[in-house]
Amino acid sequence: MPFIKKDILEASLAPFRDIGENWGILSAGTAEKFNSMTVSWGAAGVLWSVPCVFVFVRPQRYTFEFTEKNDRFSLSLMPEGFHKKMAVFGSTSGRDTDKYARSGFTAEFCDGVPYTGEAQKVFICRKIASADITPEWFIEHGFDTANYPAKDYHRMYIGEVEAVLQKADGEKN
Repeated sequence: MPFIKKDILEASLAPFRDIGENWGILSAGTAEKFNSMTVSWGAAGVLWSVPCVFVFVRPQRYTFEFTEKNDRFSLSLMPEGFHKKMAVFGSTSGRDTDKYARSGFTAEFCDGVPYTGEAQKVFICRKIASADITPEWFIEHGFDTANYPAKDYHRMYIGEVEAVLQKADGEKN
């Protein structure tokens, strides 16, 4: 296995690069049935004294069903240069497309939670809270109109980080 489990407190993260620029792949489900999607919005930090990640999913996304039904999910942070392959996860539906076969990526599992094998770092998370974004959230209303012209608001999931998998030193994708 090209990954090693890291101590959660020792895991490094550059969120503006790792999530915002390089993107990630959110996965939820079981080995029998799961789905994954590209994410470029998210956060990591400490909430209620536990290490957490924050991910956002629109209800019309197929991954939403899996994130709702399952207690755990993963956030696979991808290395630089994978946007073209990752676009499959954001532009096609897992309802009728095997995104992993089409992209050339590999689905792997940690304690039953799916993740992307080509990631540099993976957060395995247990859902601890969720909330729907609503118009009332916004203090600066420009963000609402710019990001939700169709009023198709995301649901935010907060996941307690149970494990961090890091690509082993010397491993290349």
